[in-house]
Amino acid sequence: MTTKAELYDVIRKPIITEKATMASEHNAVVFEVAIDANKPQIKEAVEGLFNVKVKAVNTSITKGKVKRFRGKLGTRKDVKKAYVTLEEGNTIDVSTGL
Repeated sequence: MTTKAELYDVIRKPIITEKATMASEHNAVVFEVAIDANKPQIKEAVEGLFNVKVKAVNTSITKGKVKRFRGKLGTRKDVKKAYVTLEEGNTIDVSTGL
């Protein structure tokens, strides 16, 4: 059995954008997750934290961009997003936070 602390290590925060809001109309929620998390771990974390049934998990990795700040080059971090589709009748209210 996985502890709550380990579940919070997998899911970092919900993503609230226009595209994520449109996905919520189709019973899906978008989360930023740990870069090394896999789909079964994400499914277990969402089900354990929010007490819902997950239908599917899709992931995508956005590579960090190279940016210049005060004359110095730097790279933003890579971000992994999980698009979690919930079973019919289950919902997650991301406005309340984790």
